Amino acid sequence: MTNLGDLEIFSRVIAMGSMSAAGRALGLSPAVVSKRVKRLEERLGTRLFQRTTRQISLTEAGQGFYERIVGILAGIEEAEAFVSGRSGAVRGSLRISAPTSFGRMHIAPHLKGFMDQYPELVVNLILTDDFSDIVGGGFDLAIRIGELSDSSLVARRLAPVRRVLCASPGYLARRGVPATLEDLAQHVCLPPHTQDVWRLEGPEGSVTYRPQGPLYTNSSEVVSEAVTSGMGIALRSTWDIGPALKNGELVQVLPDYESSRNVVLSAVYPSRQFLPVKVRLFIDYLAELFGPLPYWER
Repeated sequence: MTNLGDLEIFSRVIAMGSMSAAGRALGLSPAVVSKRVKRLEERLGTRLFQRTTRQISLTEAGQGFYERIVGILAGIEEAEAFVSGRSGAVRGSLRISAPTSFGRMHIAPHLKGFMDQYPELVVNLILTDDFSDIVGGGFDLAIRIGELSDSSLVARRLAPVRRVLCASPGYLARRGVPATLEDLAQHVCLPPHTQDVWRLEGPEGSVTYRPQGPLYTNSSEVVSEAVTSGMGIALRSTWDIGPALKNGELVQVLPDYESSRNVVLSAVYPSRQFLPVKVRLFIDYLAELFGPLPYWER
């Protein structure tokens, strides 16, 4: 039978992204980690990682193997936590994927409060605006904003997401205030960093509008800076521009039109029977922090 310690090391390498980082988290040298992974590969008779001078990545066999053992390791962790019955037993690493701007603004500032409760837990927060492959990327969970449709994953709703059309008072003074959706054709509209259409709900139901403007970017934060500086009209989330709306830097326009109510903030994790305690605790922490009426809406 394969050594369970080798499986834990294998899983930690995936979670941390490198053998050296996994070694630091486990208190082992990179050489020992490499030796244990090689022993596991020899035991299985297949290569689990593709190794280059800069990075390692899972082979197809490695990903399939990981998908099949992650539930086993989670079950062992759950059993240990059940027996110990102590929050102090929460240890190891927690690998999280989150959207760049939201993670910086609404997760990073609250990490200390969570990590102070569980000092033996190492948090690895990866910020990206791409929908990460949770299993293939070795993530314990991902924070996502949008309409979720992947049935292979389990999602827990954390908070509603409200998006509004907005512009600066200076822009509206120069270009006028649009009275109808059709009036947007006479205005500078700032496309989202994803280049998606605006999906809105208004008096006539669901509508879409493709914004056209002089700025295209892959950064959500650039769009926020552009609308605040007076460049045009944008569709922005209130978690992003809530303070600017409150202090008057931005003004909501066409208030009868807002984003689809199906867009939510969710914690997404692989579907498996046993949810690791560390994942459940972090999700519970965020759910209590945000809630049905998140603090940026109050």
